[in-house]
Amino acid sequence: MDNYHITKSENGWALTREGAARASKTADTKAEIISAASEFLDGKTASLKIHKEDGTIQEERTYPRSADPTKTKG
Repeated sequence: MDNYHITKSENGWALTREGAARASKTADTKAEIISAASEFLDGKTASLKIHKEDGTIQEERTYPRSADPTKTKG
């Protein structure tokens, strides 16, 4: 499972795969990058961490939803 992060960048917001030097996608607003990330991760198994402007994690999402480990019994 790949890990992706949405973070504030110099020119707006960026979607970056963990360990990558360059952003996979960029956008002017946070809403735009979240929408672009959903389309980009469609069909992939990935974890997405959405950060606040201060860098703290606001939310974590799993793609596809069925791969979310918190939904399993045990």
